[in-house]
Amino acid sequence: MHRGQVAPITTLALAATLTLGVLLVAPEAKAAPVSQAEEPPYTFAVIGDVPYGTPAEDHFPAFIQGINADPDVTWVTHLGDIKSGSTTCTDERFARVRHDFDGFADPLVYTPGDNEWTDCHRPNNGGYQPLERLAKIRSLFFSDPGTTLGAPASVDSQEDRDVPENVRWTRGDVSFATLHVVGSNDDLVPWTGNTAPTEEQVNEEEDRMAAAVANVRSAFREAEHDDLKGVVLMQQADMFDPTVTNPRPAAYSAFRPLVRTLVDEARRYDGPVYLFNGDSHRFNQDRPLAAGSPWLDFYGVQHSADNLQRVTVDGAALGETDWLKVTVQPRGDDLLSIQRVPGA
Repeated sequence: MHRGQVAPITTLALAATLTLGVLLVAPEAKAAPVSQAEEPPYTFAVIGDVPYGTPAEDHFPAFIQGINADPDVTWVTHLGDIKSGSTTCTDERFARVRHDFDGFADPLVYTPGDNEWTDCHRPNNGGYQPLERLAKIRSLFFSDPGTTLGAPASVDSQEDRDVPENVRWTRGDVSFATLHVVGSNDDLVPWTGNTAPTEEQVNEEEDRMAAAVANVRSAFREAEHDDLKGVVLMQQADMFDPTVTNPRPAAYSAFRPLVRTLVDEARRYDGPVYLFNGDSHRFNQDRPLAAGSPWLDFYGVQHSADNLQRVTVDGAALGETDWLKVTVQPRGDDLLSIQRVPGA
């Protein structure tokens, strides 16, 4: 049993860890375990769908400072959509958000959403080629694979699969992973002027989904091998959107491999599993893959994952954008406690 393992501090992360402590740990870079009695609770923040529109962009530095002001927070995860779906996908807008991200006092793990690349083909977004915008997002936000934004800390990246934004890390008794899985049917919605996804669109989505599935399996293998207490996965897409009253299977088709993987891995894992997502903009907690859920038939899944809890973060509307304060309690009955905090 290897509980609460930590890694040697890298040179790059030294400046942050001198004052912040060891926060995120790449799974393959771990030192000797500590005893269960030494595992204190720790807290991280989850945000998404922010900044959403010009007023929110202007307010975003203050929103960040509000999170920085909480002394409990040790890192932040952004679940994508760094702009609204009706604003342009310019280099300047991206650079402004990247500059704002540098204002986080703690490590920032960011996984992209559809608004910043998939939907950029829309005329009101500037009519960009989405894969060109994806390349821009990667070059701007993931130029140093394996290192977080904000205060630098070490994470394990899928750079070897050309998906540097997919990362994993462990903290205490939990295996964490981000998955670059986005709305707009994971970019299989036809681009402007087309009636079907292009060949390059399909190929890119299949490769990226395969990487996400592999990252999920790696996170569970880590948890099982080291007898960790839980698995936490984070992505943009809401694959179980409760705001859609009559979902069409064709609009969710790209998510099937991931949903089946989640069921397969979670049902064999003896511990809680959490899936955090953004996309639908309203806070929600449920168990969409538990026995009896209509989503099982919707995705054609035979088994269930009763131990998987899904959490959706607030977002989009300025003045209504909360952030989630998540506390991990390794020795508690409930692994995660979640508090909604109004944005500054």
